[in-house]
Amino acid sequence: MAAIQDNLQAVKARIARAAEAAGRDPASVRLLAVSKTHAAERIEEAFRAGQTSFGENYVQEALEKMDALERRLGPDGARALEWHLIGPLQSNKTRLAAERFAWVHTIERERTARRLSEQRPAAAPPLNVLVQVNVSGERSKSGVGPQDASALAHAVARLARLHLRGLMAIPEPTRDPRIQRARFRAVREIYERLRAEGLAFDTLSLGMSDDMEAAIAEGSTLVRIGTALFGLRQPHRDAA
Repeated sequence: MAAIQDNLQAVKARIARAAEAAGRDPASVRLLAVSKTHAAERIEEAFRAGQTSFGENYVQEALEKMDALERRLGPDGARALEWHLIGPLQSNKTRLAAERFAWVHTIERERTARRLSEQRPAAAPPLNVLVQVNVSGERSKSGVGPQDASALAHAVARLARLHLRGLMAIPEPTRDPRIQRARFRAVREIYERLRAEGLAFDTLSLGMSDDMEAAIAEGSTLVRIGTALFGLRQPHRDAA
């Protein structure tokens, strides 16, 4: 297995090159390490190399890693980790997500957002959330349609225990950079329109290992990188 530290430096270099090519400050693009299906030991290795934000798809898998890393790193080390839920959220998992995560990227229904707001502990800061937009129109993909993004975003923004930060999308994969950019551009245009409507957005979560350059060229402020950091995924044990 390649050393996480080497992979992390290579990914940061890619982000910097892409940002500079787009005339952007590399510091304006945040790296989220997608650790789903990878062991807690690999996450610890990434943390010791300087990475603190991690994305997980499955609530139960993430909770097991959170607990394992608290044992490995101690309470102070565990508190330094920032956990993002980037997979679809089942209604029976909203309380756990509200209690244990710092971010949820996959808001696609007002009902789910209301449950998260109601279940967020009073002692915790508001839960950071993103509205997921299904920009490609794929039936197999989660997310609200572009035409419904404004109504959902304004509803979520009114919820007291949530902090709506922006949008997330996972466009249909393609190797064509022109199509990649066009799809990312469509999400950015929705993002900019909603900001013009008065929403205080600061996060546009676009781009993964294979298309981060196109996403950064179109304004992504957060790229979700798994394979380029951790290698190929392992089969997950729990899809909950």
